Amino acid sequence: MDIIGTSKSFNEIDAQAVAVAVFKDEQPTTGLLKQLDAFTGGSISEAINSEEFNGKQGETAYFHVSNKNLKARRVLLIGCGDRDSYRAAQITQMAGAATRFLRGKNIKTIALVPRAEDDTERVAQTAAAGAVMGLFEPDKYRTKDKEKREIKSTTIVIEDADKKAVQRSAERGRIIGESTNFTRDLANEPGAWMTPTIMADRAKQIAKEFGLSFDVLDQRQMEKLGMGSLLGVARGSDEPPKLVILKYEPSRFRSRKGELLALVGKGITFDSGGISLKPGENMELMKYDMTGAATVFGIMRAIAQLKPSVPVLGVAPCSENLPSGKATKPGDVLRAMSGKTIEVINTDAEGRLVLADAIAYAKKLGATKIIDMATLTGAVSIALGDVNTAILGTDQELIDGVIAAGREVGEKFWQLPLDEEYTKQIKSDIADIKNIGGKKAGTITAAAFLKEFAEETPWAHLDIAGTAWADPATAFRSKGPTGIAVRTLIEFIERSAQAN
Repeated sequence: MDIIGTSKSFNEIDAQAVAVAVFKDEQPTTGLLKQLDAFTGGSISEAINSEEFNGKQGETAYFHVSNKNLKARRVLLIGCGDRDSYRAAQITQMAGAATRFLRGKNIKTIALVPRAEDDTERVAQTAAAGAVMGLFEPDKYRTKDKEKREIKSTTIVIEDADKKAVQRSAERGRIIGESTNFTRDLANEPGAWMTPTIMADRAKQIAKEFGLSFDVLDQRQMEKLGMGSLLGVARGSDEPPKLVILKYEPSRFRSRKGELLALVGKGITFDSGGISLKPGENMELMKYDMTGAATVFGIMRAIAQLKPSVPVLGVAPCSENLPSGKATKPGDVLRAMSGKTIEVINTDAEGRLVLADAIAYAKKLGATKIIDMATLTGAVSIALGDVNTAILGTDQELIDGVIAAGREVGEKFWQLPLDEEYTKQIKSDIADIKNIGGKKAGTITAAAFLKEFAEETPWAHLDIAGTAWADPATAFRSKGPTGIAVRTLIEFIERSAQAN
C-alpha cells in the first residue's frame, strides 16, 4: 500500500472513502464534523441524535455520499473516545481500524483524517504506521477464505500543515509500519519454515536490501568461542544453531566515547520445552518464541532506512529447543562463554541460556549498552497480562528512556524490581548459578539470571511474552503477532541520535 502525506483539505483528495476520527459526544455543529454532516445530507446528525453513534472508543458509522463537493463516495466515522485521552495509541488504533474496515468494503483508496492538532509531523507518522499495521493478516498459508482485497493507497490528511514535513513524516510511518509487520510475519511462520538457518537467511536478505553489515556464527565457531550455554539448548535438535549479527553504521557519525547500542533478541524458532516437555495444549504457539530475534530484525530493517546518526548492533541467538537422546537434561551443567557455569534445573527455561552467550558476545563486539528482548517467561503474563511489557535492568536512565519512547509511540512498559535478594534464588549448589529460581517472582529471577552476563554493562531487559501475541482480533489489529517494541526501540534509537 502506498502512503501519501498531504496538507490539502480532505474534500480535495481523490479517494473512494474518507475516514475521520470523532470524539466522544462530539456534535456536528462546528468545524469538520459540520462540514461532513452537510456532505452526507444530515445523516451524521441523525446517527448522533439517535445515539446510534456517539464517538465512543471503537465505534464506527459508515455513510454513502453523493455530494459533488466531496470527491469521496464513502465516509467512515471512527470513535476515538475522550478528546483529552487522544494520544499515540488511539491514533494508531484509529488508523488501523480505518484500513481494516474499509478493506472489508473493498475500498481501494482512502483519505485518512486523524484530527490531532499538536505535533502534526508526529501525528502523520503515527497514523501512517497504524494504517499499515492494520492490514497485517496471519492467513498467509490459507488456500481459501483468504483476505485478498487490497488497499492501494492511503493519504494522511493534516490540513494547513507544512506539506513537505507531512509527506516526510508519512513516509517514515510507512517504513516503521512495514518493519513492524515484517517482524509479525516472521513470528507467524511455522517452526518448520522458520528454522535457525532460515532466520539467518532472512537476516542476510535484510542486510543486502538495506545496506547493513551481516555475519553469522555456526556451531563450530560457537564451540571455539565457548558458547556452551547456547549450544546446550541446541543439542537436542537436528537443526544447527546460528548466531546472527546485523550492524548499522551511519555514514556520518561522531562517536561519543565509542558508544554502541546492542539489541539482543531471543530466537528460539520452536520451543517444545526440551526434556522438560511442555503440555501439548497450545504448543503450536511456540513458533513465536523467536519473536525477540524477529523484533531485532524489524528494528534493524527500519533504522537502515531511517538512517539515525548512531550505530546499532543487532544480535540474535537462534536455535530450536527439542527433546532427544542428545538433549541437555535437567541437572546438567553448562559452561557459558563468560566462563560462568550453569546448572540446568528446567530445560524449558532455555531462552535465558541462549541470551546469556549472545549478551556476552555483544559485549565482545564492543557494545556499551544492551537491550535484550524475549518471550521469556509465562510468569510475566500472570503479573502484567497483555497490556504492559515488563522491563527490568541495571541502568535507570536506559530503562526510563525505553519507557518514555514507548509512551511516545503508544506502547506500555512497566518496570519490575531487580533487587539483589532475587539473585539468591538462582544460586546453585554445584555450579555458579542455576537457570530457574523457583515459583516465586519468575519474571524477575529470569532477569536476574541475565544480569549475571550483562555484568557492568548498562543493560535493560524486555519480557515480551505477554504482549507479543494478541488474541482475539480487534477492530484495529488481527489475531496473532503484535510486533511489540519495534516502534518503541526505533523511537529510542532516534532519540539517542538526537541527544548525541
